[in-house]
Amino acid sequence: MVDNAINWLILVTIMPQKQLATRIDADVKKAVEDICEIRGLKMNRFIEDALVDKLEELEDLEDLNRIRFEPTRPLEDVIKELKLNGKL
Repeated sequence: MVDNAINWLILVTIMPQKQLATRIDADVKKAVEDICEIRGLKMNRFIEDALVDKLEELEDLEDLNRIRFEPTRPLEDVIKELKLNGKL
């Protein structure tokens, strides 16, 4: 487990990086600066984490929309099938 964590850390530190420039509301920038200073966070890391969180949220919403219309089966039917197949 520790080896995997070390490998992951090494992978993260050598990933190529790109610069991103954007314009944001002055109040939002001030809020980010303040929270990073209060919590001892690096602003770059804070913003990257926020972007990754948003991307994951959007993926989750896509998955939810996809599965919302998938056919369903009653639990009793699933249990019967599992018992018939010797899996329960």
